[in-house]
Amino acid sequence: MSGLSTVMSLTTASARVRRRLQQAAALGLVSGVLNVVGLVCVAYAVGELLTDHPSGAVVTRWTLGALAGLVGGFGARWLAEHLAHEASYELEVVLRRRLADSLARMPLGEVQRLGAGRIKKIVQDDVKSLHNVVADALPFLGSGVAQPIAALLALGVVQWRLLLAVLLIVPVAFVCLSLLARDYGTQRERYNSANENVNAAVVEFVQGMPVVRTFDDGRASFGRFATAVEEFTDAVAAWMATTRSSGLLHRLFIVPLPTLLIVAATGVPMLEAGWISLTDLLLALLIGTLPIEAVSPLMHLTNHINDAKAGAVRVQDLLDAPPLPEPDEPREPEGASIVFENVTFHYPGRSSSPALDGIDLTVPEGTVCALVGASGSGKSTLARLIPRFHDVASGAVRVGGVDVRDIASNVLLRQVALVFQEPFLVTGTVAENIRLARPDATDAEVREAAEAAAAHDFIVRDLPDGYDTQVGERGTRLSGGQRQRITIARAIISDAPIVILDEATAFTDPETEGVIQQAIARLTRGRTVLVIAHRLSTITDADQIAVLDHGRIAERGGHADLVAAGGRYARLWASHQQAATWGLTGHRTQEVTS
Repeated sequence: MSGLSTVMSLTTASARVRRRLQQAAALGLVSGVLNVVGLVCVAYAVGELLTDHPSGAVVTRWTLGALAGLVGGFGARWLAEHLAHEASYELEVVLRRRLADSLARMPLGEVQRLGAGRIKKIVQDDVKSLHNVVADALPFLGSGVAQPIAALLALGVVQWRLLLAVLLIVPVAFVCLSLLARDYGTQRERYNSANENVNAAVVEFVQGMPVVRTFDDGRASFGRFATAVEEFTDAVAAWMATTRSSGLLHRLFIVPLPTLLIVAATGVPMLEAGWISLTDLLLALLIGTLPIEAVSPLMHLTNHINDAKAGAVRVQDLLDAPPLPEPDEPREPEGASIVFENVTFHYPGRSSSPALDGIDLTVPEGTVCALVGASGSGKSTLARLIPRFHDVASGAVRVGGVDVRDIASNVLLRQVALVFQEPFLVTGTVAENIRLARPDATDAEVREAAEAAAAHDFIVRDLPDGYDTQVGERGTRLSGGQRQRITIARAIISDAPIVILDEATAFTDPETEGVIQQAIARLTRGRTVLVIAHRLSTITDADQIAVLDHGRIAERGGHADLVAAGGRYARLWASHQQAATWGLTGHRTQEVTS
């Protein structure tokens, strides 16, 4: 589907919006016609006044017609703009709701792949560009389409000679437009690319200020910023240079004055020759400029549509994104065991070796399984197959003996509590964030979960409004350890039988880590646990440890058995112990031996 057809499809997607747009378009056309009718009446009223014996009744009749036409045209234009703006705001609501619904049905892994920045641009900026098209396009139909056509028809009916005079400027207008459109797509693409680079450089320069000023006094980052600004300036200058001559022609000819001069230069001799009447000349002077005046509004409308095309395609692509497949006959899991059966998985769009290849792993109900291995070995990928961030390419992931693809997604997600390495809180209060997993939880249950997560004390002691304290965007008003304990409280209140821990203490200080480890112990008691660990000391008591290497299970067993086997886990353990004894003394580093 082309960009223009996508714009049309999206802006007419809702029946209510479509109906208002049709009404606005009709009123815009009526407005243009009434304006011409009003000006025709003005010409005849003035023409009658300039006769030797003007008739008061005739002047009054034409004057009333002029008032009715001009006032009616203004009213119709106002109502068209009102309906178009109402439709544009309603279109924003409709599209954002549809986008939110599409995102809610997409696989979580695909949402992560798109990223917050791209989704924000689509939901906010691209939808806004469609708003501008709807709000501004339809009122232009009056001044840009109906009005010039009505003017040309009126001239043709009243005096065809003057119509020919008005049409003399049309070829010049087409030449100006063709020159303005020359290389538009290439120049626009270069401008957009340079603009995006400037935005990225500004974000990097501002957000990375503490780091870049510490290491390079800002010179390197400022240099990248300056380069991006120069490229943007060059892109703008090149575009302006390309359109300079055509822009001058536009300012000279796509204005009323040349048409007026042509009409006067041809009309006065015709009047003296008796070919036309004074009223005909007045009429041509009043409405003859309307066709050329329509060019600029149509150019602005074209620019709005061009700006919206790419955004419309991105919006449509997100709306068309395939949802997470739901089972036709969903089944309920029986228990909380986890089984990976010959699982193979490729990330979409990556033709390299699979992220997971032939994984067989069983985690009995109520046991703890730790996943260890180097970065990129597939630990997080394997864990995220359980709540169906992605679906396997082959094999099966079973929860409670049922393939996760045969479990309704809302039921499956209630079976799993996720605690990520980077805790995420939504804008709202502490209580609202804990209650996110169970909106119907009572205040007593929220407090009980917070106590189990070792969060209650700091909530009532350190936060100004206790459980009603606003956490800020992404929880920025809280420390990392506080955010993590609130996410653990959220997992506890969910009462899910399966817990997935993705290195939940990776970025905490030793004192906070101890508190969080105790909270995690309470969270995981009696549950099936899959833990992704980088600090091997935290998983020595796990029921089983699976060592992943390039998407395969290299070893499996208990901590003592794996250390004794002298394989990959034993090497990881030795490296872990060596890292634990590393320290700093004076101005040099040393290894502290026991």
